[in-house]
Amino acid sequence: MADLTTNFLGISSPNPFWLASAPPTDKEYNVRRAFEAGWGGVVWKTLGEPGPPIVNVNGPRYGVLHGPDRRVLGLNNIELITDRPLEVNLEEIARVKADWPDRAVVVSIMVPCEEAAWKTILPRVAETGADGIELNFGCPHGMSERGMGSAVGQVPEYIEMVTRWCKENYDRPVIVKLTPNITDIRYPARAAKNGGADAVSLINTVSSITSVDLDLFCPQPTIDGKGSHGGYCGPAVKPIALNMVAEIARDPETAGLPISGIGGITTWRDAAEYIALGCGNVQVCTAAMTYGFKVVQEMIAGLSDWMDEKGLARVSDFVGRAVPNVTDWQYLNLNYVAKAKIDQDACIKCGRCFAACEDTSHQAIAMKPGRVFEVIDAECVACNLCVDVCPVEGCIDMVQMRPGEVDPRTGRTVEPDYANWTTHPNNPMARAAE
Repeated sequence: MADLTTNFLGISSPNPFWLASAPPTDKEYNVRRAFEAGWGGVVWKTLGEPGPPIVNVNGPRYGVLHGPDRRVLGLNNIELITDRPLEVNLEEIARVKADWPDRAVVVSIMVPCEEAAWKTILPRVAETGADGIELNFGCPHGMSERGMGSAVGQVPEYIEMVTRWCKENYDRPVIVKLTPNITDIRYPARAAKNGGADAVSLINTVSSITSVDLDLFCPQPTIDGKGSHGGYCGPAVKPIALNMVAEIARDPETAGLPISGIGGITTWRDAAEYIALGCGNVQVCTAAMTYGFKVVQEMIAGLSDWMDEKGLARVSDFVGRAVPNVTDWQYLNLNYVAKAKIDQDACIKCGRCFAACEDTSHQAIAMKPGRVFEVIDAECVACNLCVDVCPVEGCIDMVQMRPGEVDPRTGRTVEPDYANWTTHPNNPMARAAE
């Protein structure tokens, strides 16, 4: 069977599934239950102090975006960092790590952007025996208004400065948690690396308002008739996170920088996608808050089975395997030609493909008598919309045309795939470079 043991920055854990710094890791009780359920590690909910007192709201803290079936697609969170006393948190961290030495325990920290504040808290965290720290440079609400969180994470110079302070005053791994609320994620990642960071984790939450109460005319969650922007997480942010992870993994200036992937991880498949894009492990929050801690057991079993099917002995065997296949649009093979094909035996005649293509795409699907839907090859550009809207998985596929066939849409002969498309003379970008 596949070995799911991971060694991230020298921090060993029995599997790559960690709980992210969030409400599920706020106290000893939660973390012990998480470890009993099978989680490989936790990042303890962000500690503060010295700094402004932390007082959380006593009303709703979460807004939600539901799918049509009430499935949680995203959560909006206005909760601040821990409001529990620092000393209590530190004592609990020490006890948990002593009792669970095989599990990863990393402590998230956020204090004012002053060297003295970091020098004060770092020795106290070190005394707990925790495996490392994660610098919270991502929180987009509440703390950012106080000059912390994403207010730091949006300024590469601050990231590099604070990271360097921590590396000078702490002798265990330092992970920098990055905010997605920035134009180009590569710059803060480079700053973290320049400051000596051992790894980066991403993404933190996306600044958001999930909904508006149309009776109160107020954002939700609503606190006494008012609302605020919060941090958005859950399955809906996964595409954003995957792209940012890939940008760091393929950036020559940050290549090789270890990454802990965060954002909408709900199943083993989500985790495998993050790992394939360069992550050494993954962190989970919303799935645990939605389904409970035992959801990790399905993740562990699913990832193990898939790795066995693929002949992958260890998680490290496929870390970054997808990165070489991430490229810029200009390098895509413009000679690649595919056409949609409909499996008539699987088709339920709902007509979604026809409506979508006829009204909003290329009018490449015909409706024949008896509600039989057929692709018009001469119009099909293989955009994939029909595949995406079809409710029957596998009913519609994109089938590549063979070399030598004539594309009825363009009248051109399909050319073979080229091993090095970036330098092939038919590539317009290659011709421009010449």
